[in-house]
Amino acid sequence: METISVKFQEEILKRVDENIAEHNFNSRTEFIREAVRDKLEDLSRDDIIKEFMKFRGKAKKKTTDKERKKAREEALQELIKERGWEP
Repeated sequence: METISVKFQEEILKRVDENIAEHNFNSRTEFIREAVRDKLEDLSRDDIIKEFMKFRGKAKKKTTDKERKKAREEALQELIKERGWEP
């Protein structure tokens, strides 16, 4: 593991410290690591959505609202499993 140094404004650190206590983190380091992981997941999810949106309207087949809803649910369940977001 590599060590890095990061500077924060005092108000940001105050909010970090409040959230550490509120959400049972052990340290600022643990909180920041988790925040970075969350941000990386968000960016990855955004990239997937952008890639998916490239295909919007490209299908030659017309689908019903019911078929679209079913496809969305299946895609969501697959994403949940892939990301390990299952409870």
